[in-house]
Amino acid sequence: MDTAPKQDVRVHIRWLISKDMEEVLAIENECFEYPWTKYDFIRSLRQRNCFGMAAEHYDHVAGFMIYELMKTRIHVLDFAVLPSYHRMGVGSQMLLKLVSKLSAKRKNRIILETRETNLSAQLFFRANGFKAVSVLRNFYTDTPEDAYLMQYNYRQEQSIPGFQGSSRITKLAG
Repeated sequence: MDTAPKQDVRVHIRWLISKDMEEVLAIENECFEYPWTKYDFIRSLRQRNCFGMAAEHYDHVAGFMIYELMKTRIHVLDFAVLPSYHRMGVGSQMLLKLVSKLSAKRKNRIILETRETNLSAQLFFRANGFKAVSVLRNFYTDTPEDAYLMQYNYRQEQSIPGFQGSSRITKLAG
């Protein structure tokens, strides 16, 4: 097993397009024991409030996410990164894109479910500011497995790029 630290890669986050489907399905099948089918993707993306985004690196899809916009939150339905890109910042860049869509007045949190056995996903989302807020018993239809509902809450300082917790005005005000 290769334990050498991996180098972060910069990806371009863009809308998912139909020609991405073959790569998305390959990532989905490689990442999950119970993967979505092509039909699952099509059914989700045909809903007017569901969107797909791809993380592109050198004209190849390195990761993707499917999410649903709801009244006060963003619900991540599917999120995966090609294993050869794990621990290279791809997933964090995709999450930053979602976080940039949050605001105090509209969508103020991101939610998602993760399998209780998917420790790597739990640790990844936790490292990116998510907290497990509840256990969803027998959540999945393919197994009797529980899920953790994880949530990321909007924070005012994230809306200002480079915000460090104080400004010239707060320093002057003491």
